[in-house]
Amino acid sequence: MVISILQLIIELPESSSLKDKRREIKSLKEKLIRQFKLSVAEVDLLNSISFGHLAAAIVSNSRQFGESVLHKAISFAEKNVVGRVVDVQVFSEKYD
Repeated sequence: MVISILQLIIELPESSSLKDKRREIKSLKEKLIRQFKLSVAEVDLLNSISFGHLAAAIVSNSRQFGESVLHKAISFAEKNVVGRVVDVQVFSEKYD
């Protein structure tokens, strides 16, 4: 079993309130879940108005497959977020 994890930090410079930011983050989160069948959560920067931190995970039997899906999710996020993706981390861990 391989767990592949993606972390995205997103800048939302046009967001003027936490409500605006959360609406954008929630929209992207739901799109990632629907499009790629990932588990996604906002994990940090909860009180920041202009930044969001999402984490996504997928469980598979192949590191290559998991990371491939996550790299597609990164491209998707970059095209579908109102702001911009400022930091990305992808890593996988194999469990027996």
